[in-house]
Amino acid sequence: MIRRLRVAIVARSVAPIHGVGGLERSVFDLLKYLASHDVDVTLITRPAVRSRSSVHGGTGSGSAAIDPRIASVFVPYRTFPFAGRRGTTVIDRSTAYPLFGMRAGRTALDLARTGQIDLVHGFGASVLGYARKRREVRAPLVLNPQGMEEFGATDPARARLKRTAYLPLRKAVLACAAAADRVIATDRALEPAVRQHLRVSGDRIRVIPNALDLPSLDSLAPPGSADAVRTSAGIGPHECVVLSVGRLEANKGFLFLASALAALRDHGSASPGAWRWVIVGDGPQRARIEQQVAASGISPNVVFAGRVDDRELHAWYEAATLFVHPTLYEGSSLVTLEAMAHRRAVIATTAGGIPDKVQHGVSGWLVPPGDAAALTGALSGALSDPRRLVGMGAAGRAIVEARFSWDAAGAATMRMYDELLKG
Repeated sequence: MIRRLRVAIVARSVAPIHGVGGLERSVFDLLKYLASHDVDVTLITRPAVRSRSSVHGGTGSGSAAIDPRIASVFVPYRTFPFAGRRGTTVIDRSTAYPLFGMRAGRTALDLARTGQIDLVHGFGASVLGYARKRREVRAPLVLNPQGMEEFGATDPARARLKRTAYLPLRKAVLACAAAADRVIATDRALEPAVRQHLRVSGDRIRVIPNALDLPSLDSLAPPGSADAVRTSAGIGPHECVVLSVGRLEANKGFLFLASALAALRDHGSASPGAWRWVIVGDGPQRARIEQQVAASGISPNVVFAGRVDDRELHAWYEAATLFVHPTLYEGSSLVTLEAMAHRRAVIATTAGGIPDKVQHGVSGWLVPPGDAAALTGALSGALSDPRRLVGMGAAGRAIVEARFSWDAAGAATMRMYDELLKG
């Protein structure tokens, strides 16, 4: 009888236990894929919390909320005074997170020492305790560093301060990368950053994208859902919906998009009643974005939808005419993939791994981060020819199906595991 593969997945957050941000969804989808492919999975993470740090609020109490076949071990995550909400601030990520990584990594180490797992797959600094003792056990270590925000700063005025504040976290991630048998780059465009920042040789890097569970995604927006959210927001059937999704923080670039839409109106590129900008998400920059929207005179055209559940989020994707992601810094950008999966043309910046997804002139437009004028030009071109957007949306869906579905990414992950265990 062939023994099933036994894998420990170690992560600070996972959906739906801790909210539904990019990291949380990536871990969730990996867990579901492995469990459905006869892998014995042990999830090592922090206890359930009521999260307000992502697009949606966190629900669910354990791995049973993900898949009943998954075992779970919960490791304490203690936030220091003045560090802010868990996992959402620079201070927290550079204090509580590395300490959690020591505890969670040691939990995985105990499982490896006692022969209960064959392989450890960690996200970010969550496997620090395992990395420190990697030579003492046989179970290989796979590291997914995710977006590596701690190695870059998007605001030049704050770059030095932010890099200094992130120093403990950078050291923790570097230690994990040094001990890892394989390090994942979530996009081809991010592979040079993995080499440079994590000091990883090419033979240890594997490009495996964050991916989507397309059958589940397709089921989230049944017929009529798009009309329902449009009606509830007071949007007419002939108005173009410019949709943005993400946490309302400085590095998502929403202030630049507000300026671009104001310029679009002022230049007469689109009539004032022809479009609505719908923002799904919440965060610390909401008040500032609202102020700029009001100062720009585009408040009648803007809808702040706030945090929503999955069904409402995907209804908005279906309701959208165009998806715009003006981010200044990005890892892989699952929201961009989700919009493409819903056959929506995309305007996005060239940040992070986005150029691996959005093909300029084919599935949308790419503009430099922080360039409001370029955003205005792309918006003007897109909204002046809505029929062209249909073909771009279909091209985007084809790209997702070919390269960013879990059928493709999951198979690549299993090949990597097999390669390590045979080696």
